[in-house]
Amino acid sequence: MIIKDFSLAAGPDDKIILSGYGLENIGSKACIIFVHGFKGFKDWGFGPYLARYFAEKGMCVLTFNFSHNGIGENPLEFTEMDKFASNTYSREVSELSTVIDAYGNGYFGAVESSRLVVLGHSRGGAISLLAASRKASVKAVALWASVSRLNRYSERQKKEWLKKGFMEVKNQRTGQIMRLNAALLEDLERNSGDLLNIKKAVETLNRPLLIAHGEQDLAVPIREGEELFGWSDKSRTEFFKLYATGHTFDIKHPFEGSNEKFERLLKKTYDFIIKNVN
Repeated sequence: MIIKDFSLAAGPDDKIILSGYGLENIGSKACIIFVHGFKGFKDWGFGPYLARYFAEKGMCVLTFNFSHNGIGENPLEFTEMDKFASNTYSREVSELSTVIDAYGNGYFGAVESSRLVVLGHSRGGAISLLAASRKASVKAVALWASVSRLNRYSERQKKEWLKKGFMEVKNQRTGQIMRLNAALLEDLERNSGDLLNIKKAVETLNRPLLIAHGEQDLAVPIREGEELFGWSDKSRTEFFKLYATGHTFDIKHPFEGSNEKFERLLKKTYDFIIKNVN
């Protein structure tokens, strides 16, 4: 298995750090771009495991960190808190589009015909839909525990957020208090009708879609997965419910090993890709 790290420019002073797994397969087999969620990163928990899983089955996998996800030189710790605070949804859609274009342009290896799949977890699912709906080179989309809406804040929260100029959230794993600048909210309110319209993205996707969700997900309730399914083309969409598991499918960070439910999710995703892309 060929594994290699890459870097893409995301602005004058910003870069997208990527890892490619199974690069020997990039020109002939399906290639998966894995998109992490809020307070996530490419090397969190199941990231490297899922990449190796699909690569060992003959596919190519690209995992990456958004330039403003808070991860810097240390791949496992949030050290760039100023960047985390100034991140926006539109920036993430743009950066995923940059990765998609880099794949098509042969940056990771020569590609004669696109076999690209975008796989997003949590907020990364929404970003996947928003970018993929505008990129014909994406042949299928898979969502794990995806949100169906980016506006997750009460009117009181938004009013206070704009007044202070930032909102604070706690990272339960690390204990860090992480700020979100008002630019995130302003971006959402400015672009909710088009660029950040998840319903529109699902309705216009016109490609195979897998929606997988844990029935006991407390972070993103399964009703959000059901809402995404409700908007979708049922002839091209599969809804996969995993019982007795939650938002990360019983996977922890640091990674402590897989489990039966997560293996079922991997197998379902693999079968979906083989059926529709490979």
